[in-house]
Amino acid sequence: MQVILLERVAKLGQMGDVVTVKDGYARNFLLPQKKALWASEANLKKFENEKAQLEARNLETKSEAEALAGKLDGQQFVVIRSASDAGALYGSVTPRDAAEAAEADGFTVDRKQIVLDRPIKELGLHTLKVTLHPEVEVSIELNVARSDEEARLQAEGKSIQELAAEAEAELEMELSEMFDDIGAAGLEEFGDDDAPAAEEAPAEDAADEDDDS
Repeated sequence: MQVILLERVAKLGQMGDVVTVKDGYARNFLLPQKKALWASEANLKKFENEKAQLEARNLETKSEAEALAGKLDGQQFVVIRSASDAGALYGSVTPRDAAEAAEADGFTVDRKQIVLDRPIKELGLHTLKVTLHPEVEVSIELNVARSDEEARLQAEGKSIQELAAEAEAELEMELSEMFDDIGAAGLEEFGDDDAPAAEEAPAEDAADEDDDS
């Protein structure tokens, strides 16, 4: 099926191009999103008559997108989620979550603008693309963590594996110190009371000598 593109569409063409696409793609995406028109004679004439207005509108929205892109590009947003010790999420992070995280920091982003090939299912830093305009695309980073403190450490470059290793080492240190304290407490409790046991042997030897005599 042939359609007239009303804006640039990735991997298809530029505004005004007449392209052939699958019927389902046209009906379910291009036409409802007003990214294209059926390539009929009437619509071709309509496009030619409105081309100047469409181009002007495109430039306006592109300028707005570029202004937002200058502030949004490279930003990192924190998403707090529950996860296992190995870093696997109990659920997943979706484009909606990414959009809400950006909006929480004052950026207006629609979830449909978030490009995510598959849901995020593990802790860590994840780079996503955001299509603000057919000709304007930026990158953002989601810092998916179990707490704000963990997010801060991840932002500093520490991986979930490193954080787990540090937590394990800290636990081992605490256990070691606890056992050391228990041992020291035991020595203090018994003090020198056990020491005379070794000094009683000479007395027994003396008794043996008396028996021999």
